[in-house]
Amino acid sequence: MSKKAITLFLSVLLPVLVMAGCNGDSEDSSANTEDEKTIDFMHLWPEGSSAEHNRIVNDIVKEYESENEGVNIELEILSNEQYKDKIKVLSTSDELPDVGMTWAAGYMEPYVEGDKYASLDDVVESEELKGQFVSGTTDAFSVDGTAYGLPLELNIATVFYNQAIFEEHGLEAPETNEEFQNVVQTLKENGVTPIALGNKDRWTGSLWYMYYADRIGGSDLLTSAINREESFENPALIQAAEEVQNLVDMNAFNDGHNGLSDQEVKSMFMNGQTAMYLIATWDLPNYTTNEEVPQEFRDSVGYFDFPTVDGKGEKSSYVGGPGVGLFVAENSEVKEEAKDFTKFFVQKWGEKSVTEAGVIPATKVDAESLDLPQMYVDVLDDLNNASNLTLFADVQMSPDTAEVHLNQIQALFGGEVTPEEFAKAHEEALSQEE
Repeated sequence: MSKKAITLFLSVLLPVLVMAGCNGDSEDSSANTEDEKTIDFMHLWPEGSSAEHNRIVNDIVKEYESENEGVNIELEILSNEQYKDKIKVLSTSDELPDVGMTWAAGYMEPYVEGDKYASLDDVVESEELKGQFVSGTTDAFSVDGTAYGLPLELNIATVFYNQAIFEEHGLEAPETNEEFQNVVQTLKENGVTPIALGNKDRWTGSLWYMYYADRIGGSDLLTSAINREESFENPALIQAAEEVQNLVDMNAFNDGHNGLSDQEVKSMFMNGQTAMYLIATWDLPNYTTNEEVPQEFRDSVGYFDFPTVDGKGEKSSYVGGPGVGLFVAENSEVKEEAKDFTKFFVQKWGEKSVTEAGVIPATKVDAESLDLPQMYVDVLDDLNNASNLTLFADVQMSPDTAEVHLNQIQALFGGEVTPEEFAKAHEEALSQEE
């Protein structure tokens, strides 16, 4: 706030003004200031790339502040990768925000083991939230039976595609990997970039590998290899890496895919420059409710399940799981207020994200009672009929092994390693944890 310059024409008044500032009213004002609480909240939904999410967060924050006089929410907003980097740095100096966002399983374990996250069992079991989370979602945010995160989203990764481009070239959504490769080849022959991929972020490429591992080796194989019940050098996991490199050799992805971020290539798909884009359903708002996206484009977007490979794998088996969740810092000076805010946030997010953004929340949804976009209804049906949901590989792994995985994914897409070398690097990294 700007300061107002005050000119005192009669200097004799200055002592009077000073005395007036030292009366009992000043003490009351000071006391009121001391009673105020500030909750630092850091999230990863910038206005530019996540407009609906960002707006809903702002609405929830304003509503909470209006209902809780004396409590202020200070926001810091970063993009996905910037957020991950900053949280890591802040944790080393015990300067985490009072409330922030976290991923589940292996990602959060070091923070829990380092006493960075507070237990949220009391919030999960509160009158307002007990029984409200979709079964299993809080388990992903728990360590040794204690909840340290409150899940906000439930996502599956699927292949979104531009139906107008497909129709122009006489193509249909593929059911098998052979049909999928024919689609890629046809698009290439007609000067269309088949697939948008921003593999600078690396987890985007991991989605492709995970699906091939699922379709070739079955829904349990990859998780079993990560848990050391199977070898990462299993032939099916090596073949999955081969299938990825087959697509690279076909020039299925946009040029420079390893050097571009997901946000950069997202715009390519949304501008009609590519025909397909594999991403999780957290992007549903861009294809349903985001008014900033042209209606013509939203009307042209469809999606299909990842194809089967040589007759193997079930299309009802998905890569996905809970998305981000909220944590409260263990050393927060406003821990109780922070917990109260997260409880409020989850309640309001569950209501608003469904109807206003087309997001699938981790809390239960009565879809029949709501007026939802058709694509949203279709995704809910897919989730209801899913035969399996495999949690994102880098989230399953410890941070050190996840870094090996992500680096190897980028090397695989860049042709810097063979499928065998890719598998061996994973096996060695996982073996060191035993």
